[in-house]
Amino acid sequence: MNRIVTLDEFILHNETLHTSSTGKLTKVLRDIGVAAKIVNREVNKAGLVNILGIEGSSNSSGDMVQKLDIFSNDKMIACLSNSGEVAAIVSEENDELIHIPKVRDIKPTYLVAMDPLDGSSNIDVNVSVGTIFGIYQITDPDADITDKSFLQKGCEVIAGGYVLYGTSTMLVYTTGNGVNGFTLDPSIGEFCLSHPNIKIPNRGNYYSVNQGYYLKFDVEMRRYIDHCNDLNLRLRYIGSMVSDVHRMLFQGGIFLYPNTRKYPHGKLRLLYECIPMSMVVEQAGGKAINCQLEHILDIAPVGIHQRATIVIGSPDMVDEMENFVKRYSLAEPT
Repeated sequence: MNRIVTLDEFILHNETLHTSSTGKLTKVLRDIGVAAKIVNREVNKAGLVNILGIEGSSNSSGDMVQKLDIFSNDKMIACLSNSGEVAAIVSEENDELIHIPKVRDIKPTYLVAMDPLDGSSNIDVNVSVGTIFGIYQITDPDADITDKSFLQKGCEVIAGGYVLYGTSTMLVYTTGNGVNGFTLDPSIGEFCLSHPNIKIPNRGNYYSVNQGYYLKFDVEMRRYIDHCNDLNLRLRYIGSMVSDVHRMLFQGGIFLYPNTRKYPHGKLRLLYECIPMSMVVEQAGGKAINCQLEHILDIAPVGIHQRATIVIGSPDMVDEMENFVKRYSLAEPT
């Protein structure tokens, strides 16, 4: 019988493998795990209490804020404030960064960017949602923490991951040394290692895009979608980036969120959606670029709520899409 390895045990064990480890990142990851358990509990009973539906305001991205968004945001912030290792948080639900009060004499080391409840509009119809997080290091310990402190390239991210609240609840994360998945066992209240060393297939039978916007996509994106149809690939689109990318990670495929006329720069947020998810997928052997064929993890953000396009998934399929852009793009060569 295989021995159960909990998230806490796994994090602590991996800490001991690095002689330079201080345990600071371990505390932050454990805080995220605790927050995920609390959010999971509320997601699962959301239909029984008055936290469904629209709260009445808009977040920094102009999306209507769901009540469960507010709850998830508050709990994530509260848990990340416990260890004293996080100096500030950027959240989709807050226009400005959130400074975390100092804990005792601990000097914080990290910054966290997050989407506390990705795809929350799905809650009302009982469809999977998730949490996305990226952990950044403070580059100048003596400087004040501002928006600029967060504007680091994805290749400089310390850790990235997501939590999927579905038929089972999974936490998937990477610290730059492979990807591991943990499933919440409700009987003991612990995340347990269920998917070690995740590897994405080179190809898959799925493509994921909001095809309702087909006529609003650029011609090269339309031609690639036509190509997917010609290959009889299966269209799957949930409307939660976590859910859609999670499928690609395990079954192979490609997820596309291109620019449209309404969102010429894309809609997803670079700092706390595209970068953490790209880090996970690339650590699993996949690829992530934007529709201008730039490597997502090489892009330097210019704002904490900056929007971006993204193409992410199995490496062969992302390469194929890149060839379609080069072939059909109307842009003049530089």
